[in-house]
Amino acid sequence: MKRGANSLRWRLIRRLVALQAALLALLLIMIVGLLWMSGSMMTLESEDDVFNALREAVTRDADGGLSLRPTSALNRLRTDVPDLWFVVRDDHGHVVSEGSVPPEYARIGDALNAIGQGRLGWNMGDPARPTAQVRRILTPAGTVHAMTGPGGQVPLWRVLVSTMLVLVAFIFPAILLMALATLVATPIVVRRTMKGLDQAAADAGRIDVEQRGVRLATTDVPTEAMPLVDAVNAALGRLDEGYARQQRFLMDAAHELRTPIAILQTRLEGAVANPENARLLEDVARLANLAEQMLDLQRLDQQAITFASVDLVATVQRVAADLAPLVIAAGYTIAFEADTAQILLQADRSALERALANLVQNAIQHGGRRGTISLRVHSDRTIEVADEGGGVAPDHRERIFEPFHRVQPLDRGVGLGLHLVREIVRRHGGRISVHDEPLGGACFRLSFPIAAPVARFS
Repeated sequence: MKRGANSLRWRLIRRLVALQAALLALLLIMIVGLLWMSGSMMTLESEDDVFNALREAVTRDADGGLSLRPTSALNRLRTDVPDLWFVVRDDHGHVVSEGSVPPEYARIGDALNAIGQGRLGWNMGDPARPTAQVRRILTPAGTVHAMTGPGGQVPLWRVLVSTMLVLVAFIFPAILLMALATLVATPIVVRRTMKGLDQAAADAGRIDVEQRGVRLATTDVPTEAMPLVDAVNAALGRLDEGYARQQRFLMDAAHELRTPIAILQTRLEGAVANPENARLLEDVARLANLAEQMLDLQRLDQQAITFASVDLVATVQRVAADLAPLVIAAGYTIAFEADTAQILLQADRSALERALANLVQNAIQHGGRRGTISLRVHSDRTIEVADEGGGVAPDHRERIFEPFHRVQPLDRGVGLGLHLVREIVRRHGGRISVHDEPLGGACFRLSFPIAAPVARFS
């Protein structure tokens, strides 16, 4: 899977992390809101203001006892907190207090002097009672033990700071941990979930026009992706049906054309010989060849090639002799060359002859009606059919073997001949290529393997 904006893996990671962060933030907001509405947020650690004021205000009087200096912080507390109270003791029993100490704490005395800090309160569900906090603090009078109640409302800035501290201490680490877990787990889950789709994609990559009836595998495909896979399989089924109808039409049309073409050819052969009739005979021969090409394609689709021992030299020589009148009538000369007297090959002779005939027909059509059409057989099981025409441009040398491809839009052919040649050669385990002749023109080279290929259907 590709990493990028359209990667399902990274989409899930980004959205899951964002969702987790949003849920944690919402949870924090809900907690803060509940505390705020219940009043707990108003008294949360507000005693800090009292202890901070006492750190500066507690001092000694002339007799060595404890006293309070009227500092600005203490005066502000006296103004802002009407029910302010606190009790300060030192280790020598000196006490200074202010406000109305709740009776629950008035009798504690110096029992908690040794406590460093603590909060005094009640169980949840008990009637509302005042709370208190004790803490040992350092003052100008030395270390003293102070006890006080809530020091009023917590300022908004302190709430915000406390919230940020909670975020930094708890929420951000939780988000980081969950993001790390998501980063590790999501690719594993996606990979396992997409295993079925990967197999379906591999099946789709092997689909070819010659392997009809193939469908995408549905094993292990996620339920959410099944409509897509089913739609593709249904489309493949419709394509197979359409291809079958097209093939039946082509075969029927080819069969129907053979009879009127044969009648027309017979009548032209019996007519007075002249250049116009010769040209008509050539056109009729092209029509007959087209009908045979269409039938040949159907035969290749419907039956296996039958292999037997074939002499390449004799086969090419026979094709050259059979097509010589047509080549000469089109204005060419024909030449046959062979490196040796005999080359045996496991092949289907009739299919091989059809392939060679199509190459000669192609040379007649594109050779410029001049020069020589050469058929050459080499000892390395290579056959060449060459002309002296304009050749084939490099950017067309692969596409000319595609069905119905024509180099020129107004070409008189329909683009089936070379496709048929390639199919026949390929089913013999060989390959076909096109090259330039040294003196100009195109050279189609058919190379066959030494081992006999396995007969196979399309």
